[in-house]
Amino acid sequence: MNYKYWIGLSSIEQIDSRFILKLYEYFGDIEKVFNASRAELSGIVGLSVKKAENFLKKRDELNLDKVYDRVVSGGIKFYTYEDDKYPRMLREIPDPPAVLYYKGDLEACNLERTVGFVGSRRCTRQGCDAVKKVITELSGTDVCIVSGLATGIDSAAHLAAVDCGVKTIGVIASGFDFIYPTSNKQLYERIENGGGAVVTEYYPTFEPLKFRFPQRNRIVSGLSKGVVVAEAALKSGALITANLALEQGRELMCIPGLITNPNTEGVYKLIKDGAAVITCAEDILNVFNWEIQFTEITQNQETDNLDIDEKKILYTINIEPKTFDEIQAETKIKTERLLELLTMMELKSIITQTADNRYKKE
Repeated sequence: MNYKYWIGLSSIEQIDSRFILKLYEYFGDIEKVFNASRAELSGIVGLSVKKAENFLKKRDELNLDKVYDRVVSGGIKFYTYEDDKYPRMLREIPDPPAVLYYKGDLEACNLERTVGFVGSRRCTRQGCDAVKKVITELSGTDVCIVSGLATGIDSAAHLAAVDCGVKTIGVIASGFDFIYPTSNKQLYERIENGGGAVVTEYYPTFEPLKFRFPQRNRIVSGLSKGVVVAEAALKSGALITANLALEQGRELMCIPGLITNPNTEGVYKLIKDGAAVITCAEDILNVFNWEIQFTEITQNQETDNLDIDEKKILYTINIEPKTFDEIQAETKIKTERLLELLTMMELKSIITQTADNRYKKE
């Protein structure tokens, strides 16, 4: 079984996917890569003696069975680069992961209808609300949301997706021994337990070190047909991901924001350079020329028979409680009709009012 060789090589912190795949392309077999001699490595153009020696030293220290069992016993699934199920788009990027580890149900995610969402960690409420609005409008489709499970826009995108039944993929910058940020522990669990999948190229013991975050970004864009940027300063990780998306031949889209917000400077630069402007889910579908494909959404008895306006209300407050004015602004339902619907939904115990006059799901 070749899996042990892939996992073993992936567990060596001193080498990376680029190194592993360079050797794999040279030898054509991962077992031969693992068992390569010093003399065989010396014939590879561009491979320094120092790097070859370091590889041999670390390889000889490995216990393949122990390293492999560490993954399996942790409930971690994976695809190796030579697996048929390895994501097609990810295989096409210049520097694909040698191994893609994941938890959750990656096969339930439609990898042909993926949209990445990236943006500032220190985002405004308006930025988060805009992302949530767009993603909530994708409810009932087979579109899959990809992001980096960081605070800010990333978390808003994932949360909006799991709240409205859209599959989502969170790409992390560490192994599964770590949850970063720790505040996203519940979000990790919701994604893994039915919301989609959490993925990483890193062996379980690899820490979320600073240099791994920009490396992670190429996977976010690599898994995505296109990337939506929401709130990004001129110098930010989101702009790095945007540039990676362009290099990988992905579509680039932006959600505009307040011009007085420093976090929109990067967004407007991208728009001036030709990125598509996104203000609703339909804009995304139009960019890709996608026809909506509906998936089955689990509903309870109280919501099975809701009409379209009632469902709009429910989707609007799925993410967080909203005031009457906020609900009306998002749903565009006329005042008299909205008052009637909110009252009826309260009587059915589908929604309830909070102490500060906001509406939330019961």
